[in-house]
Amino acid sequence: MDMEEHKISIIGKGMIGIGFAALLTGNGIPVTVLAKDVAIGRARYRDIFSFLEANHLVTPRQTMICEKLLSFAETYEEIADTQIVLECVVENLAVKQNVYRELESHCKHLLAIASASSALSPDILAETVTRKDLLLVAHPYNPAYLVPCVEVVSSQYTSQQATDVICTLLTAMKREVIVMQKAAPGFIANRIQHAMIREALHMVQEGIATPEDIDRAIKTSFAPRYTSVGLLENIDNAGLDLEASVEDYLFPELGNSNRAPTYMTERISRGDLGAKTGQGIFTNWTKEKVADLTYRAAKPYLSYFNWSLPNK
Repeated sequence: MDMEEHKISIIGKGMIGIGFAALLTGNGIPVTVLAKDVAIGRARYRDIFSFLEANHLVTPRQTMICEKLLSFAETYEEIADTQIVLECVVENLAVKQNVYRELESHCKHLLAIASASSALSPDILAETVTRKDLLLVAHPYNPAYLVPCVEVVSSQYTSQQATDVICTLLTAMKREVIVMQKAAPGFIANRIQHAMIREALHMVQEGIATPEDIDRAIKTSFAPRYTSVGLLENIDNAGLDLEASVEDYLFPELGNSNRAPTYMTERISRGDLGAKTGQGIFTNWTKEKVADLTYRAAKPYLSYFNWSLPNK
């Protein structure tokens, strides 16, 4: 399937949507972004390529060639001929379902609709959709233009054809496609990540360690290992008998709350929401600190950059 011959649209101009736009055009695939404020979307797109240029991953000429493959639309009528849609709007069920209704009303040649939802089940997303067979989830991680993993989650209604179309598109974008065997809230990586967050916050709340030391422990112990060794692969290497004895001893001591901890909710009630308000778990978040964190969060993924950049 030649993706360059398909009409592909992205709904939403946020960082995930524009990240996908950069990915598509960076691999020579034309795309149209449906967004109300085109200027913001184009500025975000250019920011991505400025970052890539600064890290010597693309040249100014390649940026110019890629941007020629990007177009914007402001109405669904303008994308009536679209065949593949990546829905990247806010994580709000009603908003997403309204997008699907508009697509069904205006776009009569659809092959697949993939939501970038980070947690919503595709079965729930499909509740008000007429063409339930077209809808599935393709969940990337931010920054979507660098992080290889995309989790593909089909609903009970999704056709194999729609799943194949999206997997083919993701493969054309050089993504690491992870197809879940069945839908589960949070999918794969977020379930693991939030289990770790729950225990980290539990330890802070119980006075076991400071936030600073917990972060230092993660960065200087197991985190680097799992960039090249799989978690379950490592368990096999250690020995299941050894691991089972550790789990029997340790699991009863771990936090098992099914709600956000008071350590977090107390800060939220004070209006301390993290970097966006200047204070959260850590204090004195400045613009410079946020910019530094953004760069450090993206830096490990620069080595994964593998686009098939167009030359003309």
